[in-house]
Amino acid sequence: MELKVGCCGFPQARSIYYQTLPLVELQRTFYQLPRVATSLKWRQEAPPHFEFTLKAWQLITHRPSSPTYRRLTHPIPEEKKEAYGSFKPSPENYQAWKETLEVAHALEAEIVVFQTPASFGPGPKNIAQMREFLTTIERDGLKLAWEPRGAWSPEEAGKLCRELDLIHVVDPFQGREKWGSVIYWRLHGIGGYKHRFTDQELNKLVTILKKSKKKRAYVLFNNIYMWEDAQRFLEIWEKRS
Repeated sequence: MELKVGCCGFPQARSIYYQTLPLVELQRTFYQLPRVATSLKWRQEAPPHFEFTLKAWQLITHRPSSPTYRRLTHPIPEEKKEAYGSFKPSPENYQAWKETLEVAHALEAEIVVFQTPASFGPGPKNIAQMREFLTTIERDGLKLAWEPRGAWSPEEAGKLCRELDLIHVVDPFQGREKWGSVIYWRLHGIGGYKHRFTDQELNKLVTILKKSKKKRAYVLFNNIYMWEDAQRFLEIWEKRS
Protein backbone atom coordinates (compact mmCIF):
# COMPACT_ATOMS: atom_id res chain seq x y z
CA MET A 1 0.00 0.00 0.00
CA GLU A 2 1.11 3.55 -0.76
CA LEU A 3 0.60 5.62 2.38
CA LYS A 4 0.24 9.41 2.41
CA VAL A 5 0.28 11.07 5.84
CA GLY A 6 -0.29 14.72 6.57
CA CYS A 7 -2.16 17.40 8.50
CA CYS A 8 -5.32 19.37 7.91
CA GLY A 9 -3.65 22.70 7.35
CA PHE A 10 -0.06 23.80 7.99
CA PRO A 11 0.83 23.57 11.72
CA GLN A 12 4.41 24.60 10.85
CA ALA A 13 6.06 26.94 8.38
CA ARG A 14 5.50 25.56 4.88
CA SER A 15 9.24 25.21 4.23
CA ILE A 16 9.58 22.92 7.27
CA TYR A 17 6.39 21.06 6.53
CA TYR A 18 7.34 20.27 2.93
CA GLN A 19 10.55 18.61 4.08
CA THR A 20 8.84 16.55 6.79
CA LEU A 21 5.51 15.23 5.52
CA PRO A 22 4.42 14.23 2.00
CA LEU A 23 0.84 15.56 2.09
CA VAL A 24 -1.35 18.41 3.29
CA GLU A 25 -5.08 18.97 3.14
CA LEU A 26 -5.67 22.68 2.66
CA GLN A 27 -8.28 24.13 5.01
CA ARG A 28 -8.09 27.71 3.79
CA THR A 29 -9.89 26.73 0.60
CA PHE A 30 -13.00 25.89 2.62
CA TYR A 31 -13.29 29.34 4.20
CA GLN A 32 -12.09 31.51 1.32
CA LEU A 33 -10.42 30.35 -1.87
CA PRO A 34 -6.91 31.70 -2.36
CA ARG A 35 -6.05 33.36 -5.64
CA VAL A 36 -4.93 31.03 -8.40
CA ALA A 37 -1.57 32.85 -8.43
CA THR A 38 -1.13 32.07 -4.73
CA SER A 39 -2.01 28.42 -5.33
CA LEU A 40 0.54 28.23 -8.14
CA LYS A 41 3.17 29.70 -5.82
CA TRP A 42 2.46 27.01 -3.20
CA ARG A 43 2.76 24.30 -5.83
CA GLN A 44 6.03 25.70 -7.16
CA GLU A 45 7.66 26.04 -3.74
CA ALA A 46 6.75 22.48 -2.70
CA PRO A 47 8.89 19.45 -3.67
CA PRO A 48 7.77 17.60 -6.82
CA HIS A 49 6.62 14.56 -4.84
CA PHE A 50 4.54 16.61 -2.38
CA GLU A 51 0.76 16.22 -2.66
CA PHE A 52 -2.01 18.72 -1.96
CA THR A 53 -5.62 17.83 -1.30
CA LEU A 54 -8.16 20.50 -0.48
CA LYS A 55 -11.58 21.10 0.98
CA ALA A 56 -14.19 22.45 -1.42
CA TRP A 57 -15.35 26.01 -0.84
CA GLN A 58 -17.98 26.24 1.89
CA LEU A 59 -20.35 28.11 -0.43
CA ILE A 60 -21.20 24.75 -2.02
CA THR A 61 -21.88 22.74 1.13
CA HIS A 62 -22.76 25.18 3.93
CA ARG A 63 -25.64 27.63 4.03
CA PRO A 64 -24.85 31.32 4.64
CA SER A 65 -26.23 31.01 8.18
CA SER A 66 -23.11 28.99 9.08
CA PRO A 67 -20.72 30.90 11.37
CA THR A 68 -17.88 29.85 9.06
CA TYR A 69 -19.11 32.46 6.55
CA ARG A 70 -17.63 35.15 8.80
CA ARG A 71 -14.27 34.36 7.22
CA LEU A 72 -15.40 35.21 3.70
CA THR A 73 -13.55 38.14 2.17
CA HIS A 74 -16.72 39.34 0.44
CA PRO A 75 -19.95 38.66 2.37
CA ILE A 76 -22.83 37.12 0.44
CA PRO A 77 -25.48 39.72 -0.52
CA GLU A 78 -28.77 39.20 1.29
CA GLU A 79 -30.70 38.60 -1.93
CA LYS A 80 -28.29 35.79 -2.93
CA LYS A 81 -28.21 33.83 0.33
CA GLU A 82 -30.82 31.26 -0.71
CA ALA A 83 -28.68 30.25 -3.69
CA TYR A 84 -25.75 28.86 -1.70
CA GLY A 85 -25.00 25.71 0.26
CA SER A 86 -26.51 22.21 0.50
CA PHE A 87 -25.29 21.28 -3.02
CA LYS A 88 -28.07 23.39 -4.54
CA PRO A 89 -27.82 23.14 -8.36
CA SER A 90 -27.75 26.94 -8.65
CA PRO A 91 -25.59 29.12 -10.91
CA GLU A 92 -23.92 30.48 -7.78
CA ASN A 93 -22.92 27.03 -6.51
CA TYR A 94 -21.72 25.97 -9.96
CA GLN A 95 -19.56 29.10 -10.09
CA ALA A 96 -18.15 28.31 -6.63
CA TRP A 97 -17.21 24.84 -7.91
CA LYS A 98 -15.62 26.30 -11.05
CA GLU A 99 -13.39 28.48 -8.89
CA THR A 100 -12.59 25.57 -6.55
CA LEU A 101 -11.60 23.52 -9.61
CA GLU A 102 -9.24 26.27 -10.81
CA VAL A 103 -7.43 26.25 -7.46
CA ALA A 104 -7.26 22.44 -7.46
CA HIS A 105 -5.64 22.46 -10.89
CA ALA A 106 -3.13 25.13 -9.85
CA LEU A 107 -2.12 22.91 -6.91
CA GLU A 108 -2.07 19.81 -9.15
CA ALA A 109 -4.36 18.20 -6.59
CA GLU A 110 -5.95 14.83 -7.22
CA ILE A 111 -8.62 14.91 -4.51
CA VAL A 112 -11.17 17.52 -3.41
CA VAL A 113 -13.08 16.91 -0.18
CA PHE A 114 -16.66 18.03 0.36
CA GLN A 115 -17.48 18.30 4.06
CA THR A 116 -21.14 18.73 4.91
CA PRO A 117 -22.37 20.09 8.27
CA ALA A 118 -24.50 18.14 10.74
CA SER A 119 -27.49 20.20 9.60
CA PHE A 120 -27.23 18.59 6.16
CA GLY A 121 -29.04 15.35 6.95
CA PRO A 122 -30.09 12.39 4.79
CA GLY A 123 -33.44 13.81 3.73
CA PRO A 124 -34.91 13.41 0.21
CA LYS A 125 -34.29 17.05 -0.74
CA ASN A 126 -30.63 17.00 0.27
CA ILE A 127 -30.01 13.69 -1.51
CA ALA A 128 -31.72 14.96 -4.66
CA GLN A 129 -29.60 18.13 -4.65
CA MET A 130 -26.41 16.11 -4.15
CA ARG A 131 -27.33 13.86 -7.06
CA GLU A 132 -28.06 16.71 -9.44
CA PHE A 133 -25.06 18.82 -8.47
CA LEU A 134 -22.45 16.07 -8.38
CA THR A 135 -23.59 14.42 -11.60
CA THR A 136 -23.56 17.67 -13.59
CA ILE A 137 -20.33 19.38 -12.47
CA GLU A 138 -17.10 19.00 -14.43
CA ARG A 139 -14.68 16.78 -12.48
CA ASP A 140 -11.89 17.12 -15.00
CA GLY A 141 -10.00 14.05 -13.75
CA LEU A 142 -10.31 14.82 -10.04
CA LYS A 143 -11.39 12.32 -7.41
CA LEU A 144 -14.16 13.73 -5.23
CA ALA A 145 -14.48 12.78 -1.57
CA TRP A 146 -17.28 13.38 0.92
CA GLU A 147 -17.22 13.59 4.71
CA PRO A 148 -20.81 13.54 5.99
CA ARG A 149 -21.58 14.72 9.49
CA GLY A 150 -24.71 14.37 11.54
CA ALA A 151 -27.40 11.72 11.13
CA TRP A 152 -26.01 9.83 8.13
CA SER A 153 -25.55 6.12 8.77
CA PRO A 154 -22.44 4.54 7.23
CA GLU A 155 -24.68 2.46 4.98
CA GLU A 156 -26.64 5.48 3.71
CA ALA A 157 -23.46 7.44 3.06
CA GLY A 158 -21.73 4.49 1.42
CA LYS A 159 -24.66 3.83 -0.89
CA LEU A 160 -24.65 7.44 -2.08
CA CYS A 161 -20.87 7.43 -2.49
CA ARG A 162 -21.09 4.31 -4.63
CA GLU A 163 -23.84 5.84 -6.77
CA LEU A 164 -22.07 9.19 -7.23
CA ASP A 165 -18.49 7.85 -7.41
CA LEU A 166 -17.29 9.56 -4.24
CA ILE A 167 -14.64 8.53 -1.74
CA HIS A 168 -16.34 7.99 1.63
CA VAL A 169 -14.30 10.01 4.13
CA VAL A 170 -14.37 8.88 7.77
CA ASP A 171 -12.61 9.15 11.09
CA PRO A 172 -11.67 5.47 11.60
CA PHE A 173 -12.24 5.77 15.35
CA GLN A 174 -15.87 6.71 14.63
CA GLY A 175 -16.69 4.38 11.73
CA ARG A 176 -15.33 2.66 8.66
CA GLU A 177 -15.46 3.80 5.07
CA LYS A 178 -18.00 2.05 2.88
CA TRP A 179 -16.85 3.09 -0.58
CA GLY A 180 -13.96 4.59 -2.49
CA SER A 181 -11.05 3.87 -4.79
CA VAL A 182 -8.68 4.89 -1.97
CA ILE A 183 -8.87 5.18 1.81
CA TYR A 184 -9.22 8.76 3.06
CA TRP A 185 -9.19 9.24 6.84
CA ARG A 186 -9.56 12.49 8.78
CA LEU A 187 -8.53 12.01 12.41
CA HIS A 188 -10.28 14.57 14.61
CA GLY A 189 -9.13 13.22 17.96
CA ILE A 190 -10.91 10.71 20.16
CA GLY A 191 -13.30 12.80 22.19
CA GLY A 192 -12.20 16.07 20.64
CA TYR A 193 -9.55 18.30 19.09
CA LYS A 194 -7.29 18.29 22.20
CA HIS A 195 -6.69 14.55 22.03
CA ARG A 196 -3.14 13.27 21.66
CA PHE A 197 -3.05 9.85 19.99
CA THR A 198 -1.28 7.11 21.92
CA ASP A 199 1.13 4.67 20.29
CA GLN A 200 -1.45 1.95 20.88
CA GLU A 201 -4.08 3.91 18.96
CA LEU A 202 -1.70 4.62 16.10
CA ASN A 203 -0.67 0.97 15.97
CA LYS A 204 -4.35 0.05 15.69
CA LEU A 205 -4.61 2.22 12.58
CA VAL A 206 -1.53 0.59 11.06
CA THR A 207 -3.06 -2.85 11.66
CA ILE A 208 -6.28 -1.81 9.89
CA LEU A 209 -4.34 -0.47 6.90
CA LYS A 210 -2.15 -3.56 6.69
CA LYS A 211 -5.27 -5.69 6.32
CA SER A 212 -6.79 -3.49 3.62
CA LYS A 213 -6.73 -4.45 -0.04
CA LYS A 214 -6.72 -0.83 -1.16
CA LYS A 215 -3.59 0.35 -2.94
CA ARG A 216 -3.44 3.85 -1.46
CA ALA A 217 -4.38 5.48 1.83
CA TYR A 218 -4.52 9.13 2.91
CA VAL A 219 -4.28 9.71 6.66
CA LEU A 220 -4.88 13.32 7.73
CA PHE A 221 -4.54 14.45 11.34
CA ASN A 222 -6.84 17.24 12.50
CA ASN A 223 -6.15 17.53 16.24
CA ILE A 224 -4.12 19.97 18.31
CA TYR A 225 -1.12 17.59 18.26
CA MET A 226 -1.43 16.86 14.54
CA TRP A 227 2.18 17.75 13.75
CA GLU A 228 3.67 15.38 16.32
CA ASP A 229 1.07 12.64 15.84
CA ALA A 230 1.49 12.55 12.07
CA GLN A 231 5.24 12.06 12.39
CA ARG A 232 4.88 9.38 15.06
CA PHE A 233 2.37 7.56 12.90
CA LEU A 234 4.80 7.56 9.97
CA GLU A 235 7.56 6.20 12.22
CA ILE A 236 5.33 3.39 13.46
CA TRP A 237 4.28 2.55 9.90
CA GLU A 238 7.88 2.39 8.73
CA LYS A 239 8.91 0.18 11.66
CA ARG A 240 6.14 -2.27 10.81
CA SER A 241 6.73 -2.25 7.04
